[in-house]
Amino acid sequence: MQKSLKILVVRFSSIGDIVLTTPVVRILKKQLNAQVHFLTKSTYITLLKNNPYIDSVYQIEQSINEVIADLKKENYDCIIDLHNNLRTQILKFRLGAPSRSFNKLNIEKFMLTSFKMDSLPNIHIVDRYLDAVTNLGVENDNEGLDFFLSAADKVDLSLFPKDYIAFVIGGQHATKILPNNKIVSIIKKAEKPVLLIGGPEDVARGEQIISQTENTINTCGKYSLLQSAFLIQQAQLVITHDTGMMHIAAAFKKKIYSVWGNTIPAFGMYPYKADENSKIIEVKGLSCRPCSKIGYDKCPKGHFKCMQEIDEGLFLSE
Repeated sequence: MQKSLKILVVRFSSIGDIVLTTPVVRILKKQLNAQVHFLTKSTYITLLKNNPYIDSVYQIEQSINEVIADLKKENYDCIIDLHNNLRTQILKFRLGAPSRSFNKLNIEKFMLTSFKMDSLPNIHIVDRYLDAVTNLGVENDNEGLDFFLSAADKVDLSLFPKDYIAFVIGGQHATKILPNNKIVSIIKKAEKPVLLIGGPEDVARGEQIISQTENTINTCGKYSLLQSAFLIQQAQLVITHDTGMMHIAAAFKKKIYSVWGNTIPAFGMYPYKADENSKIIEVKGLSCRPCSKIGYDKCPKGHFKCMQEIDEGLFLSE
């Protein structure tokens, strides 16, 4: 009987990127019956703890030196590098196992953000991740993303109105976040109650929003990441910026209205196989956009047109 492969998948950050790796993990487990291990930063362990396709998770705080001795003992057959930076190059060298990496398209993204020269391929990052493993004899199962919750992650839904909209109001960078006045205006046009979703850093903004709207509940900072994910899972509609929660919503196959500021869907990180009625909402035709593949603390041009000119009518349900 042929020995099953032992494979280490590596992705250190972020929430969205970890969720976007889940098709690779599932496919390796189901199609190869591989023993799948995952290496990430300790911050993101909670995203993986309920995943039935992962046999073991290794974590670091800062350095691979924290785990390198334990990883060497595993004698991996293959390393799937879905982070592809200097740290993972060193990791692969020190472990000495065959490895495969994905193409980050950094040059293409630099040319687009700096010189507005678009040579990006029309391919989602999930498919670029999968390109790193296709020569192992696997193929895309087209089942989308995974995100698993436990019974402990459930929230008492009797505390909230039925058929609510989940509005994820935060984001990693200010240039990826709608101004409060736009969020308030969108909520006022909504025909359903709205739950604001976010972390502790979004509490004050959430309070400002509910003070100017009706039938809005601020859950920011009140629940864990997985509990907030549960609230997204139960929502009728999810409105979200380009965030990790957007990808969690896609894993639940939710109807998503994703809002794009300085980043663009063409970077290949739009909602993957979400509900077919989802919308991508952006201001097209701005000569300054995209200004960054990640984001800034404020608009480099000062006008923030990529968010200020978002058409609020696009949020009305069809």
